[in-house]
Amino acid sequence: MAGNKINKIKFSPVDIEARKKLDFRAGDTVSVSSKIIDEKGKARFQIFEGIVLARKHGTEVGATFTVRKVASGVGVERIFPLFSPMVGKIEITKRSHAKRSKLYYIRTKAIKDVRSKMRSVANVEEEEVAEKVAE
Repeated sequence: MAGNKINKIKFSPVDIEARKKLDFRAGDTVSVSSKIIDEKGKARFQIFEGIVLARKHGTEVGATFTVRKVASGVGVERIFPLFSPMVGKIEITKRSHAKRSKLYYIRTKAIKDVRSKMRSVANVEEEEVAEKVAE
């Protein structure tokens, strides 16, 4: 009898079994609603949507996942604990197949893309200046 009561004790407000069953991998796009506490003490949920770069520690208690998004031209990454009560809902928006389990190379790839765009913008401006001088 006592053994059954021990199993029914709830240690966390998070549905641990549902979080363990979540099947998202690196490369998937997820939207994570995390609880934000204001200065006044009010709590609200804020959605952070981006690409999952890595998932660490499987389904252990300390499992985390890293999400990256680009907000107004700047790359932003957040690391979320999988079983945290501050994480409300995790929705898989888009699935994709990645050949690697950790996609850290996306950081440098994004930097290279930005640099190439800046070079192309600089080249266009130089050509416009050269045309004005020629006139």
